[in-house]
Formats: sequence, C-alpha cells, structure tokens
Amino acid sequence: MIAAGSPEVVVIGGGPAGSTTATLLAQQGRTVRLLERERFPRYHVGESLIPETFWVLGRLGILPTLRGGPFVEKHSVQFVSEQGRVSEPFYFADYKEHESSRTWQVSRQEFDQLLLDNARRHGVDVQEGVRVLEVLFEGERAVGVRAVDDSGVEQVIRCQVVVDAAGQSGLILDRLGLRQWDPVLKKAAIWTYWKGAMRETGRDAGATLVMQTAGKIGWFWYIPLADDMVSVGVVAPYDHLFKNRDSKDLEIIYGEEVVRCPGVQPRIAAAERVAPFRAAKEYSYRSTKVAGDGWVLVGDAFGFLDPLYSSGILLALKSGALAADAIVAGLEQGDTSEDRLGTWGPDYVAGMDRMRKLVCGFYDGLNFGQLVKQHGESKQLITDILIGDFFKDGIDALWPLMNASMDDAASVASAGKPA
Repeated sequence: MIAAGSPEVVVIGGGPAGSTTATLLAQQGRTVRLLERERFPRYHVGESLIPETFWVLGRLGILPTLRGGPFVEKHSVQFVSEQGRVSEPFYFADYKEHESSRTWQVSRQEFDQLLLDNARRHGVDVQEGVRVLEVLFEGERAVGVRAVDDSGVEQVIRCQVVVDAAGQSGLILDRLGLRQWDPVLKKAAIWTYWKGAMRETGRDAGATLVMQTAGKIGWFWYIPLADDMVSVGVVAPYDHLFKNRDSKDLEIIYGEEVVRCPGVQPRIAAAERVAPFRAAKEYSYRSTKVAGDGWVLVGDAFGFLDPLYSSGILLALKSGALAADAIVAGLEQGDTSEDRLGTWGPDYVAGMDRMRKLVCGFYDGLNFGQLVKQHGESKQLITDILIGDFFKDGIDALWPLMNASMDDAASVASAGKPA
C-alpha cells in the first residue's frame, strides 16, 4: 500500500542518468522523489559530450543554457598515432548538417548541477545528502527504499517504481547478482588536469584527441575545458598499468606513460598540473537486464562501457529517457512489471553492443585513416558512430568493412612491411 503523499517513483542518484529520468517523468505529470547522497556540486570525471546527446538535452529544455554557458564548443574528434601523427579531424557537421553536430566539453561539477537544478524546476522533489541504505522488496518486486540523511534521520519511502541511477555502486545490480564484468575490456585509467596545456584554435579548439601510446598498448584522452584547463588521462589494460611496476604511485605511472606517448608529451610540456591524480580500475561491466518488477536500472547502474569515444554521458541520458518513457507508460497502464518497464532494453543493449565493437576494434589495432582510404563510404558510418548515432541498424554495415581493413593490415604486418 502506497501512503498518501508518497511519490510514484523514487530515483536513487542525481547524476545525468538520474536527473534525466526524474525530469522527464515530472514533465509528464508523475510524482518523483530524487535522493542524492552527496551535496552538489561534486567532482566527477567524464567531461566530453558527443553530438547525439542533443536530442535528450532538448527534451530536458537545457539547450539554451548550454548555448550561453561557459562550456567549450566541440566540433570534432582526432586520432593521434603511436608515432605522434595526427589524423584529419572527423568534423561532425561535415556529415550531418544540423545544430546537433556542435556539442560541448563540460565541467561535470557545473553540468551535473545544471541537470539537477533543472529537475527541481520541473517539480522533482530533490533531496541531497540522503543515502539510500537498501531497496525494499516484497518477493521479487521493489516497493520502496530505506534511506538516511546526513543528520542520521532514517526514512522509509514506498513507491510504485524504484529507479537505480546510483552509478557504478548501484544497489540493485549487486544485490540481485546481475553484474557481469566484460571479459575483454579489462582496462584501467589514470587521469589529472592541466592548466596552460597546448590548445588548437578556431574550429579545432574544443576537439577531443585520442592519442595512442607505444605499441598501441594504451591511449590518452585530451579534452579541452573552460578556464584554460585540459583533462588528460591514460587508459590501458589493468595489468599493464598496475602490475609489475617499480612503483605503485599514480604520478610515477602516469609519467611513465606520458614518455610512451609522443602525442601528449609536447602538449603538456609547459603546462601546470592543477589537480591530484585519480584512478579507476577494471570498470567495464553491465547488468544482465535493465528492469524487474517495480525497478529500473539507468546509466552506470546498468553498465559502463569504456571512456573511448566519450559515450558515457550519452548512455546515461539515453537510458534515462528510454526508462522514463517506459515508466510513464507502465504507470498509465497500471503495469510496472519487468516486461513493461524493460521494453526499451533490447534496442538499448544493441546500441551499446555496436559501440563496444568499435571500442574493441580500436584496441585490436583498427586504423581509422586506413579504413577510410580503403572504404571511402565508411567515413559516414564512422562519423555516425562517433556522433553517437549507434541505435540504428544501418551502422551494422560498418563491421564487414572494419574487419576487412584489420585483416589487410594484419597481412601486411605479417609480410614484414610497414602497415
């Protein structure tokens, strides 16, 4: 029995996935309470938006704020080889002449605060400093949560649907044993922030750079932010970064990887580091399902793929929007079963699988420049997936071309010729 005054939906977590789900539910007249354990603004990595986020950001009503905000405009992505050679930029607008082809590099403190404040404006009951201790179940159905605020006061909130948007520490994922670690993408990352690092000008000023390290063992991201800041992080297999090292110190490991990356060395040579080193280890996983009776998983609470191609915020926004629409339909029909709440799952997982194929291709040595030279028609498909438009079946035409290009490169290499 749901008490009078109780919300229809409780959302756990106020990051992009939780704020998106809550806002879109409130827009459609549903009562929502969002519980966030921290008090915003708070730090979070993952600053790069890809163009396909435009459509959900439009639904949320925050595009005007982004256009007039302090964020750096992003028009392209470039790849830098292990020798330091820079590819031609993949300009999004060259392949999709639409406003959505301009996007942003964002400070997550500011961006996440913007999304959470937007949820409040739409009528979401946002409560910060409230930690959810457990999701309450009756049998297999979620019926609410037990939470405690930062003054120690506990409360039980019953509802019709619980949305777990609590990120990688999601409550439902581990309680029900749904987490599956990726058997291939066993990566780790170390990152920090620099002031005064090298920046391009004009159209290229906000480009994301993906720079390979020697032997293509790992890669650095290079994301220009406002106030002359750049986010620079290295991603590589966990064992490479953290095993058989003379030192476990993050600064030393990061410095050793900088030496192995000709692309990043000159860009940060005259820069000042202005943040501590941080690390994430073995982080690729996903849940075996997106929903159950009375509950839904969104964003990182469902799964995390890889920082390559900056798909994280898109997946948070996309899953939040799809889940919100399914919840609205379920509440209207009086059906909050797993089948009703999880209707969006197959298409979402198919899109995530497409992005995973491109990520794995990169780690297996895919050369984007060579692929385009061999198959000019592939540049449109590559740009589509870099834009984030990977929730459509047409993208699947890329895989035979990609596999053929990688086979050709392997043949050349085995013959002892430069690839």
